[in-house]
Amino acid sequence: MAAVRLILLQLLLIIFFSTQSNSQSDIQALLKLKKSFSPGALKSWDPSSSPCAKQWVGVVCFDGIVTGLHLSDVGLSGTIDIEALQEIRGLRTISFVKNTFSGPIPEFNKLGKLKSLLLSSNQFSSEIPRNYFANMASLKKVWLDKNKFTGKIPDSLMQLPHLMELHIEGNEFSGPIPPLKYPKLIRSIDLSHNNLEGEIPESFSSINASSFVGNKGLCGKPLETDCSAMPEKPLATGVSESQSNVSNSKLLILAAIAAIVVVFLVVSFLNARRRDDDFSILEKDNHNDVVEVHVPESTIRRPRESSRKGDSRKGDSNRRGSAHGKGGMGDLLMVNDERGTFGLPDLMKAAAEVLGNGGLGSAYKAVMANGLSVVVKRMREMNRLSREAFDTEMRRLGSLRHPNVLTPLAYHYKKEEKLVVSEYMPKSSLLYVLHGDRGICHAELNWPTRLKIVKGIARGMGFLHSEFASYDLPHGNLKSSNVLLGDDFEPQLNDYAFDPLTNPNHAVQAMFAYKSPEYVQYQQVSRKSDIYCFGIIILELLTGKFPSQYLSNSKGGTDVVQWVLSAIHAQNEIELIDPEIANNTNSLGQMVNLLQIGAACIESNPTQRLDMREAIRRIEEIQV
Repeated sequence: MAAVRLILLQLLLIIFFSTQSNSQSDIQALLKLKKSFSPGALKSWDPSSSPCAKQWVGVVCFDGIVTGLHLSDVGLSGTIDIEALQEIRGLRTISFVKNTFSGPIPEFNKLGKLKSLLLSSNQFSSEIPRNYFANMASLKKVWLDKNKFTGKIPDSLMQLPHLMELHIEGNEFSGPIPPLKYPKLIRSIDLSHNNLEGEIPESFSSINASSFVGNKGLCGKPLETDCSAMPEKPLATGVSESQSNVSNSKLLILAAIAAIVVVFLVVSFLNARRRDDDFSILEKDNHNDVVEVHVPESTIRRPRESSRKGDSRKGDSNRRGSAHGKGGMGDLLMVNDERGTFGLPDLMKAAAEVLGNGGLGSAYKAVMANGLSVVVKRMREMNRLSREAFDTEMRRLGSLRHPNVLTPLAYHYKKEEKLVVSEYMPKSSLLYVLHGDRGICHAELNWPTRLKIVKGIARGMGFLHSEFASYDLPHGNLKSSNVLLGDDFEPQLNDYAFDPLTNPNHAVQAMFAYKSPEYVQYQQVSRKSDIYCFGIIILELLTGKFPSQYLSNSKGGTDVVQWVLSAIHAQNEIELIDPEIANNTNSLGQMVNLLQIGAACIESNPTQRLDMREAIRRIEEIQV
């Protein structure tokens, strides 16, 4: 036993002195780096104190080891001593944003373990060597924007295996864009306002067009500029007339092919848009069309079958909902009778219209003979629980009462599919009013109304997080299509607490919480995933932009996450505000405050996000 204790003591001493040694080494390297900057810089870097004691400006530490230098907007100039940086063994992130460094890019490529290199808003210039990034395979974030870099974009930059964020806008890069080797990893990219030219590689086809503006020589998707319509470059002298004619013939053929392709793409796009889960809810059918709510006939008990099985129910007992019966036979089961009782026959006779297809199923509006309007949602992928457990969960949902939570009225159970019936909300969804309807409803989305909607969503989420405290995802599918609006724009949350009921593989595909960074990177979800979804809605309401995060293929919309974070980083928050509410100049400060709360909800690291209670507290403090 004594020997074991001695070994443990020796290990502790080794770790202690190793950490001490590393700390001293980091101090010497940092002081060496300081000398390379302009005189008088970084006065807080005092050798008599520890850099990890939070007294040294911009030094980030973990467990006593320097891991990052975040020296943004601290008036630095001069040179950057790369050898000194090499001596900081744990260094993984560097930010020299908003300083006045100039000249060619320093040899950061000697730091092969860097994960983030942020050099925005300096005066770096000249070309970057083609293979500059070849030995920087760990890089995830590269920000070179708002400098004076020239020449071609390095091929090695577009081949980084872990690259997620790339900002090179506002430089003087020229020539064609190299293809992106790992496009699926990209979350934020901006190549705008350079001198780039030629056809945009196919690997960028899913990137928003705003990432390429300000490059007059670019063409091809996602831009609307057709490459065949671009001005032809002057032919070299000495080209024969016959060669010119051949070239012209080829161009005409290519133009014809391009025209056919464009027509095909337009038709495909229109068809795809009709199928798109979230946009389909924007395309309301003619209200005069009547369609049948397709309830499988085998699930409706016929009178002859009822008498054969001895069913003694009479009159309107059907409307109260029957017992389960055998083999999937049964009526609607009422879980909330505040809007009266009804049964399957009432739905079958109702005038109905298709509302759209969502991730969890198809939705119909049905107007019954008594005037009650309901939404019937048909769901096929809810076989995770047994019949009894499913019944328990639905009755629990039916017992919920909160002004910002839509409580289901009834459900129908069949093994292959389920019907969930809820009250119809007259103004439809926030998605539709904000992005689809340009009539009176949209015009009423002023700042006080948008703040009211945010507060209502926050209160509803707080209620769900309390009621379903044991769930990883108390909501699980929060997005603007699942925020329904009443006559007074009071929001009600829908499609919540379905994660435990839904088949796991389908939940991953259909529920928005599974788009959160922690699931994309680590296949993990938690209550903080709901907070991420809530943050997206806040940004959506303030900017008026349709989030690209809602689309499964990320084609279309605006990457509100990176757009907002970049603007906050550049202190241009006001430019993000939807022009339709920005004219309320007396409230711009409150809008920016809410924008910052939204940004705190979309932090990529879930531990750094606000929790629901803190988000509600901060939102409630905002007044019109």
